[in-house]
Amino acid sequence: MFSKVKNVKFNNGHEMPMVGLGTYARKAEPGQFRQAVEWAIELGYRHIDTASSYKNEVEVGEGIANKINEGLVKREDLFVTNKLWNDNHAQDAVVETLKESLRKMKLDYIDLYLIHWPISVNANGVDTAISYLETWKGMEETVKLGLAKSIGVSNFNEKQIQELYDNAVIKPVVNQIEINPTLTQHQLVNLCRKLSVIPVAYTPLGLISEARPEFVGKDAIKTDPKLGEIAKKYGKTRAQIALRYLIQREIPVIPKSFTKSRIEENLNVFDFELTDEEMATVDGYNINHRCVPGTSFVKYTYYPF
Repeated sequence: MFSKVKNVKFNNGHEMPMVGLGTYARKAEPGQFRQAVEWAIELGYRHIDTASSYKNEVEVGEGIANKINEGLVKREDLFVTNKLWNDNHAQDAVVETLKESLRKMKLDYIDLYLIHWPISVNANGVDTAISYLETWKGMEETVKLGLAKSIGVSNFNEKQIQELYDNAVIKPVVNQIEINPTLTQHQLVNLCRKLSVIPVAYTPLGLISEARPEFVGKDAIKTDPKLGEIAKKYGKTRAQIALRYLIQREIPVIPKSFTKSRIEENLNVFDFELTDEEMATVDGYNINHRCVPGTSFVKYTYYPF
């Protein structure tokens, strides 16, 4: 069906599959998340990505439990990522927040726990300006207690990831950020590599995604003949070419889908290799456009963009 999914090794020795199932959705039907997780595990995924803010931890946990109970996988075969939301950044709130996520998912530990955004708010959405350095101390405690095997961050810019790295006792293993052919992020990716922090791509298709309208005023990327020719050459879709581009940059990807055929397609990117010229073509689609700009956070302390 597909070539074996490759892993990346963290700076602490743990490993993570290079393709994970993203589970964020603005709207969802009952059972949608559970079904997607079950399909993904059946199809060969071993990396599942969720977050407390997605409000799907119970269903994601049920999907995992069902496949473990069927004997298809063991817990240690799976890599599960979860994320700390902005309203629990106080150092003493981190451990209890993760414990609550674990209760919802019916898991004993998380493989990777991330600070979802560097900003902090209270329950009413008011900026609390808690330093992510304070939050990180709580994150380190989750590792010491065995609740998380690895810890990292998401949406941190260059200054923030450098400051965190310089001050951390337990170093972050990951910075999960938006990276795709229309937001290539070479500078931030290079810094992460220098720090031995793995850059992980969410929204990995960018504007190539069929779910997104064509970007007004720019070249028609989705319909560009060059991209179509590359896809045709390998018998792949444009989306698979975008994912392969990131894989060849040694960047793990978290594509999200709730369609079984698309979930399968997103994993089937390890049986071909783009040429240097083709990599340059895909890289040339960069227009530094953020699909996830976090504009509602602009006025908050530590807003990263």
